[in-house]
Amino acid sequence: MKKNSLGILSVLVLIWCSCSNHREEQKTVSGLERKNFQSIVKGKETDLFTLKNASGMEICITNYGGRIVSIMVPDRDGKLQDVVLGFDNIQEYVVKPSSFGATVGRFANRIAYGKFPLDGDTVSLGLNNGNHTIHGGAEGWQNQVFDAEQVADSLLLLRYVSKDGEAGFPGEVHVEVSFRLEDDHTLKIDYLAKTDKKTVINMTNHSFFNLSGGPKNAILDHVLLVNADAYTPLNGELITTGDIENVASTAFDFTNPISVEAALQRDSLHPQLQLAQGFDHNYVLRDTRSPEVPAARVYSPRTGILLDVYTTEPGLQVYTGNMLDGSRQGKGGIFYHKYAGLCLEPQHYPDSPNKPNWPSTILEPGNTYTSSSIYRFGLKE
Repeated sequence: MKKNSLGILSVLVLIWCSCSNHREEQKTVSGLERKNFQSIVKGKETDLFTLKNASGMEICITNYGGRIVSIMVPDRDGKLQDVVLGFDNIQEYVVKPSSFGATVGRFANRIAYGKFPLDGDTVSLGLNNGNHTIHGGAEGWQNQVFDAEQVADSLLLLRYVSKDGEAGFPGEVHVEVSFRLEDDHTLKIDYLAKTDKKTVINMTNHSFFNLSGGPKNAILDHVLLVNADAYTPLNGELITTGDIENVASTAFDFTNPISVEAALQRDSLHPQLQLAQGFDHNYVLRDTRSPEVPAARVYSPRTGILLDVYTTEPGLQVYTGNMLDGSRQGKGGIFYHKYAGLCLEPQHYPDSPNKPNWPSTILEPGNTYTSSSIYRFGLKE
C-alpha cells in the first residue's frame, strides 16, 4: 500500500510539474512568450510581466527600460488589438538601443549640447544625438534594468537607483514607477523620484501607439486632438528655440480633431514640419488640465479605438514616427516604416534646464518628484 501511495504521489508531482511548465511557456494574449524576455543584462535579470483586468484587457511590460511591450484592447467588434509598437524578444531591445515603449529618464527629450547650468556650475552630459543629449544619454533609464515587483494582477512596481554621475547627471536618484491597469481600460503610470543632490528630472513613457489593428497601417488616418493653444518651435538641430508660438491657423493646430494626414497637408511646406520631417514637437498644455480634461485624444476610424491621455505635466510631445525607416522588424514580423506609430509623451518642455523662464525641472534633496499620466482606452461613439 505504501508503494502504491509513493507511485501515485510521483505521478501527481509529474503532472504538477508538467502543468507548471506549461503555464510558464504559455503565450500572452498578444502572442508574446515570457521566456523570450528572460535574460541577464548588465548583471541583472530581465523578464516579462503581464497586467490583466476583469474586462479582458492585457498589458505586457519588461523591466528592461521599464518598457511597455504590448497593450491589448478591444475594437468596435470586440476583437482584441495590440495598439503599441515593440519587439517579441529582449535582444531586439538590447542590441539595437531605442525608445520603444520605454520609461525615459533622467531627462526626457533633448538637452542642448549636453550642458546646462546648475548653482553656478555647468553640468556636462554624454552626447548621444549629434551634438546633443536625448532621453538621458546613452546611459538613460530606457537602457537600464529596473527591479520589478508584481504586486497584483493589475499592478506592477519598477524601481531603479541611478548613481551620482550616471550619464553626467548629479545626485543619486531613487526612482519608482507604478503601472496600474483599471477595469475601465485605463492604464495609470505614476512616477516618483528622490535625490541626495540637486539635479534635474523629467520622466515620461515613450510608447508608439497605432490604434488601427496593425502597424502595417500608417497612423496618418488617426484623428488627433491636443488640448493646447501653443507649441515650442525648434531650431535647425531640433532644439527648442525658447519661443512659444500660437498654433492658430497653422499646421500645428489640433484644438479641433483632425487627421494627422490632413494636418500635415494643411501646410506641408511649414519650416517646422520640414525640419522634423513631420510632427516632433512639444505642446504647451492649457491650464485647464484636470482629471476630466484630456491633454490629448486620438482615435482610429478603422477600429473605432479611442485613446484619451491625461497628465499632471505641463507639456506633451507629439511625434509621428518620422524617423522610422523600415529597418526595424517588430512583433509579428512587421517592419516599422515612417508614420507606423504616434507618440504622445507627457513631459516638461525640452531643454528646460537651459530655459529659466520655463517650468522648472530641478529636484532638490528632501523634495519628491511626482508625475502621473493616464491612458484611457475606449470606443468612439
